[in-house]
Amino acid sequence: MVIKAVIPIRKGSQRVPNKNLRPFAGTTLLEAKIRTLKESGIFDEIIVNTDSEEAIEIARANGISFHRREDYYASSQCSGSEFFQHLGQVTDTDVFAYCPVTSPFVSVETMKKCLELYNSSEDIDCVSTVSLVKEFLWLDGKAVNYDPKNAPNSQNLPDVQALNFGFTLVKRESLIKNRNIIGDNPKFVTTSDVEAVDIDTPLDFYIAEQMYVKLVVEGKNLLEE
Repeated sequence: MVIKAVIPIRKGSQRVPNKNLRPFAGTTLLEAKIRTLKESGIFDEIIVNTDSEEAIEIARANGISFHRREDYYASSQCSGSEFFQHLGQVTDTDVFAYCPVTSPFVSVETMKKCLELYNSSEDIDCVSTVSLVKEFLWLDGKAVNYDPKNAPNSQNLPDVQALNFGFTLVKRESLIKNRNIIGDNPKFVTTSDVEAVDIDTPLDFYIAEQMYVKLVVEGKNLLEE
């Protein structure tokens, strides 16, 4: 079984300028992700899928592969479904690992846990990281996950799972067929709040960088301070 890790990188960013490649706690988000994937030792190949020449140079400098993405698949005209399907089509592998740099705290242990679960049954075609949502949710003026007239304590709300896109293993054939990293028979691994951090806004970037300095660079436990 061949497993290849793909790091999707698009040149530029609408909300956080150049967030994937700008300085981040003495490194970049891309280099931090490459380091973690290498440390895991579970991938046959690590590939940067990108339209950025800078990202390609970083891939070369780190001794990993790259795929130069066609302009359309790096544009806002390309839908999410088209993008996922294309990733599968251009990656020759049995199992595809989706590894966005915007989740810098996904641990090696979590990656290995996902692989162990994936290998536990031939029926599983996808394992993805999730976060538990313990919030009082409403949609179109109606409560979604609780009875407002008999409201529970927040810890007793149902365990709604939200994809956090930190790490996903999916059969390549499923990725292409479903045009999504979530397959027909998915399983989920719940991450810690730290691992679930996803950088999407300037505030996210700032907070994640401060956390990275403490947790990774200085090796401190945030809960002890």
